[in-house]
Amino acid sequence: MSLTSLTEQEQTVVPQAEGTEDRLCTYPVHVVGIGAAVPSDRLTNQALETMVDTSDEWIRTRTGIRERRIAPAPLASSDLGFAAARVALEQAGVTPADLDEIIVATVTPDYQFPSTACLLAARLGLVGIPAFDLAAGCSGLMYAIEQACQAIRSGSRRTVLVVAAETLSRVVNFHDRRTCVLFGDGAAALVLQRASLQDEPGILATNLGSDGRGAHLLVVPAGGSRLPASSQTIAQGLHYLQMSGSEVFKFAVRVMEESTRLVVARAGLRVEDIDCFIPHQANVRIIQAAAERLGLPAERIMVNVDRYGNTSAASIGLALVEAYQQGRLHPGDVVVMTGFGTGLTWGSVALRWTAPPPTPEQVRTLVYQATAADAAEALGTPPACPSPLPGESKNGV
Repeated sequence: MSLTSLTEQEQTVVPQAEGTEDRLCTYPVHVVGIGAAVPSDRLTNQALETMVDTSDEWIRTRTGIRERRIAPAPLASSDLGFAAARVALEQAGVTPADLDEIIVATVTPDYQFPSTACLLAARLGLVGIPAFDLAAGCSGLMYAIEQACQAIRSGSRRTVLVVAAETLSRVVNFHDRRTCVLFGDGAAALVLQRASLQDEPGILATNLGSDGRGAHLLVVPAGGSRLPASSQTIAQGLHYLQMSGSEVFKFAVRVMEESTRLVVARAGLRVEDIDCFIPHQANVRIIQAAAERLGLPAERIMVNVDRYGNTSAASIGLALVEAYQQGRLHPGDVVVMTGFGTGLTWGSVALRWTAPPPTPEQVRTLVYQATAADAAEALGTPPACPSPLPGESKNGV
């Protein structure tokens, strides 16, 4: 059933049951380090004008995007994630050996397997700690933060590295003007750490949800077990991202408002208490519509979609890093991050900012500019003459 066919009552986000609030967990959790990485290569709207039937004015007025970053070959998601992780670890004053777990949020992993998190752990020189990926689309960072928080609050972990890394340019069809103008590449990383029982919590509350009835609205159809790669799926362009833009837009505006209100209430706060609202950076019109419904003034909203486009799971983390870089976050500020994505999924995190203002050196280095030289060596060696798939001849037909 399509989400657009549901009644407004049926579409309402259902709050979690009484008694499941994060406050019941024991240890406070603080964000002690953040960092980001983006490819140094920019793809401007003017450049897109030479590739597809579009214009800078059309893109800007409908999305707010002026440019996006594109990873050059062979730069992959783990390379961007590794660069962002190094920045976050340095800012936190934490060594890789201090980490108890790594969680990577991505829908564009380097490989179907092994996980990008395992690749990242190896590059950090770590053996033995848990490392895994999760795929919740543009809500992925919110999902990863909650998973890390639950592990830390329970006492089973002390320090967790959370990374969101995407190379969406690998699954975007640059002949499709409806989608190729929207997406870019990037990564963000957060170091979450257990505080003492006497400390006030940093992470105040979370809210996650999903509605798989809208799975068809944002999908890469082929490449999985449903439609394995074949000459036919490649010819039909089924390995590219496909999106029903208007339906996703309506879902996004509604669910961002509802999830934000729920997470703020769960934190024992009001919407008016939000000092910095960091929404998923998909489209400036979605951000403006959600902010209007929440009654938040423009000066409390972080927007950087104009320079990066939609970087999926990385977008909220990248915006958080830039908000800190710009001096918009102060100790004691209430920060609310909220996102929506494929699945369909949604997620919000409310936190109280605890870090001191950045030093001039941190301002300069918080966002790493990655190049092809940052790429790791690819795994595996392709066979010289791959065997044809069942039912295919050797020429792929």
